[in-house]
Amino acid sequence: MSADAAVPSAAAPTIRYWPLVLAATAMLMITMGVRQSLGLFVKPLGASTGLGIAQISFALAIGQFVWGAVQPVFGAIADQRGPGRVLVFGSVLLVAGMALTPMFASEWGLLLTLGVLAAAGAGAGSFSILIGATAARVPAQNRSMAAGVINAGGSFGQFLFAPFAQAVISAAGWAAGMWALAVAALATLPLAWPLRRRAAPASAAAATAAPGIGLREQVRIALRDRSYWCLHIGFFTCGFHIAFLVTHLPGEIALCGLPDSVSAVALALIGLFNVAGSLAAGALGQRYRMKYLLAAMYASRAAMIGLYLVSPPTPTTFFIFAAGLGLTWLATVPPTAGLVGKLFGPRYLGTLFGLTLLSHQIGGFFGAWFGGLAMAKFGDYTWMWYADIVLALLAAAANLPIREARVQRALATA
Repeated sequence: MSADAAVPSAAAPTIRYWPLVLAATAMLMITMGVRQSLGLFVKPLGASTGLGIAQISFALAIGQFVWGAVQPVFGAIADQRGPGRVLVFGSVLLVAGMALTPMFASEWGLLLTLGVLAAAGAGAGSFSILIGATAARVPAQNRSMAAGVINAGGSFGQFLFAPFAQAVISAAGWAAGMWALAVAALATLPLAWPLRRRAAPASAAAATAAPGIGLREQVRIALRDRSYWCLHIGFFTCGFHIAFLVTHLPGEIALCGLPDSVSAVALALIGLFNVAGSLAAGALGQRYRMKYLLAAMYASRAAMIGLYLVSPPTPTTFFIFAAGLGLTWLATVPPTAGLVGKLFGPRYLGTLFGLTLLSHQIGGFFGAWFGGLAMAKFGDYTWMWYADIVLALLAAAANLPIREARVQRALATA
């Protein structure tokens, strides 16, 4: 029997799903920690290779797009054949991309290593595949919380990896930093083992998709649903915002004359505070309508950016700004995944949520690339901050019409 063979649905007391959730959490901690630390390499890489910020930003922008583009593809493979091979293949690509970057430090080399290999590898071990791998084994009432725990792993990875990467860069150079991240990424290989099987739904009631419906038909149904497109609009903005910041926040801090250590601490604080934000979003998604949680998070980003723009450019300002952003940074993932599951069931969650992540990363492509173009043309990021505010408000408004039933509170039983 294949390692990815389906598991009988009868197996398992519900408590057994938590080891799987924790394995997925640890894997996302590594893949996201590596990806979200790449902005720290922009300045030293440019100084070492002579490449301009627009060229480096474009390679990282391609990486943002590829990371999103592969997720519905890998999600469909995982939905159909199990996540095991997808996760192992992604681990190999991620390690190879990071390890080869110092050997191909040209514009085209960066496009291949960071833009394609590492990004595709991280995408194969990211939200849609990992949440999809666990969703069918988790009871419906606990899926939002499980997604929040997994998502918190990605945020904690940023908290761990940003200071680590900056310390290695400062001590031994950016090439050593890339190789250190490649070695760390090797730990994703054993974590794929407990997630290798494809499971049937945790209960018959959990599968809301029509019996026997195929993947193509489910995708067609989703693409005709207005609520699904509203989720895409909000997630596009989320990607624009996050990719711009993770790529260019170190540059913004450098423009203010502050040391590189401030950048590392700011990125780490974003990750640390998003652990709390992700867990809170997962818990609140079980009690309140998730569309309202998303609208509130997007609107809060617009407010925080506005406050940042009128504040003095000091380390304290950046630390407070990072902490505030961290509360919503990737906390949008649990309610977005939860809404996809509510609308269409868990059977093809890897594919359908992967498509929303593709929209997220199309936004991410423009956020990373336009940030570099703005810096090259205007010498600062002012217009990008204004665009962020407008898009955040649009995303908040787009989530309000989503079709979502009221949350049914469980009655206490004797």
